[in-house]
Amino acid sequence: MSFLRAGNTSPPLPLLLLLLMMMMFGPSSSAPRSFSIDYQNDCFRKDGEVFRYISGGIHYYRIPRVYWKDRLLKIYMAGMNAIQTYIPWNFHEETPGKYNFNGDRDLEYFLQLAHDIGLLVILRPGPYVCTEWDMGGLPAWLLKKKNIVLRSSDPDYLAAVDKWMGKLLPMMKPYLYQNGGPIISVQVENEYGSYFACDYNYLRHLSKLFRQHLGNEVVLFTTDGSGVNYLKCGSVQGVYATVDFGPGANVTACFAAQRYAEPHGPLVNSEFYTGWLDHWGSPHSVIATSRVTQSLNQILATGANVNMYMFIGGTTFGYWNGANTPYAPQPTSYDFNAPLTEAGDLTEKYFAIREVIGMYRKIPEGPIPPSTPKYAYGAVKMRKLQTITGALDKLSFSGPIVSLFPLTFLDLNQAFGFVLYRTILPFDCSTPTPLSSPLNGVHDRAYVSINGVAVGILERNKVLTINVTGKARSQVDILVENMGRINYGRDINDFKGLVSNLTLGKDTLTDWTMYSLSIDEAINQGLLTGTEPTPADPPQPVALSPPTFYGGSFVIPDGIPDLPQDTYIKLPKWRKGQIWINGFNLGRYWPDRGPQVTLFVPAHILSTAAPNNVTVLELENAPCSSGLCTIEFTDTPIINATVSSDYQQPWGLFDRGNHWKGKDRKSLLHKRN
Repeated sequence: MSFLRAGNTSPPLPLLLLLLMMMMFGPSSSAPRSFSIDYQNDCFRKDGEVFRYISGGIHYYRIPRVYWKDRLLKIYMAGMNAIQTYIPWNFHEETPGKYNFNGDRDLEYFLQLAHDIGLLVILRPGPYVCTEWDMGGLPAWLLKKKNIVLRSSDPDYLAAVDKWMGKLLPMMKPYLYQNGGPIISVQVENEYGSYFACDYNYLRHLSKLFRQHLGNEVVLFTTDGSGVNYLKCGSVQGVYATVDFGPGANVTACFAAQRYAEPHGPLVNSEFYTGWLDHWGSPHSVIATSRVTQSLNQILATGANVNMYMFIGGTTFGYWNGANTPYAPQPTSYDFNAPLTEAGDLTEKYFAIREVIGMYRKIPEGPIPPSTPKYAYGAVKMRKLQTITGALDKLSFSGPIVSLFPLTFLDLNQAFGFVLYRTILPFDCSTPTPLSSPLNGVHDRAYVSINGVAVGILERNKVLTINVTGKARSQVDILVENMGRINYGRDINDFKGLVSNLTLGKDTLTDWTMYSLSIDEAINQGLLTGTEPTPADPPQPVALSPPTFYGGSFVIPDGIPDLPQDTYIKLPKWRKGQIWINGFNLGRYWPDRGPQVTLFVPAHILSTAAPNNVTVLELENAPCSSGLCTIEFTDTPIINATVSSDYQQPWGLFDRGNHWKGKDRKSLLHKRN
């Protein structure tokens, strides 16, 4: 119908204004973006249309920023329309009030990248996230109040949470779907129904806090195990309750548990396990591809929404790994037997899952980004630099602290790494005398030397006593390693160091001098770099040596194109320690216990313009006394080697029917998240 009338060649003024507005702001018929729960039709709605997400779990904090696009594209090309990620609080606020969102911590860049690729985001900001991460993502400085009740209405805990969320959530608000961003839903806390506190006021406080910062339109949700008992303490009014379960579970029964809390609304499995976590000393977890795809097909056939945990696991670089109870730390690799490997490589599981998804939604057309090439740079000769005790003046920036009884890491204002505790033998020990931690107070592993000679290792829960000899007033050095804080259950208040007294015979050891060690800073400043090769040590008459630094370097060939490339580092006959390349802390190695043998080395930390410096802190005994003082770069990962036979792991994999082998399903196995 024309608005022109006979003799009138101009539109009426109201229509003219409408045309001008359409030119300036677009068609008036475009509705605002929306994402909501349709309780009447048991579904999500995106922009008014029925919507179902198929999501892949990815942790930006376990993947170098340079690889975020590659990993996100691979998830997108597998047919997923969403990703799910946690936000570990301690990764961004290591020191109270000092926030870091730069580089590999640039969360906003990650979210924008996902949005640009075409992936929606399911955000899990905690404040507690678990994720096999140190203290479940909670910052260690919360433990400055020694009796704090984490994940509860404890006023000191809530004050810290309010401040953190007051920083984080306003940053996230522009990225909400209704504001033009990718975030369709936000989780409140994480599997709270598995925590002993069962503090409903705490959950109400969080939901109110999230609403205050994010608004009333955002979909908030909780996640709990697929059992009514977990949902009783994990769900809260006004926040949509979802469940999680793995392959082999009874899909109907698991979703029936969700229906206990949510009689209507979309079915959601927030964590469908494509693999499982590892611990030092237990075999690498492997979940058969056929088992994963069969269960995934059953879930999708019900019309449910699903997030695959993990679609790529990645690497827990540095000191960030967590641990479970009874104390068992997780290794550096977080491969998780996921569809994409730790290094982002395509697997059979990837293509099998892609095929299942293709039965339910159209797979994007185009090439899948290939696995990144790997290069074996070969052997690198290492040389002895200094022992920990010999380098104390370079490692302890703050100097010695004296106390009658030992202090914890946090008492010394240190969160991660190592602290050296020093005292003396108060009397002659001419015959072997027990040096003990009677209250299991070594958290987590202590390397004991007397007058510079290594005499034994004390280990949390496992070795509480060693026998020592020596003359009165002999120097006792005990290097204590923080192996990662417990990340799940009631024991997340995990203090580190010597958290109770040690005894020699019947006497309590006193008069301690403690050195907080800034090893990462010292290595980055080049304080441990030697210039001359050190002659090989004579063969050791004992199985242990004092904790010692070794250094080496290698040059990447300039005649080979497309270098540097990713690689893996292995340490044949080295026992346990920490590795840095060009100052980047790759993480822990412990081939002596396994299952992980190699460490992933991303190409971006390597240089073709200068020699690459490798620093190794060997804590137990390097092979250098035999002349084989080398490490090796290989193009093949080894994360599933045979583990030491004297270590019994209390965990197992989930079994059919959503039952679990071992002890309590959540507190041991399903601890996961």
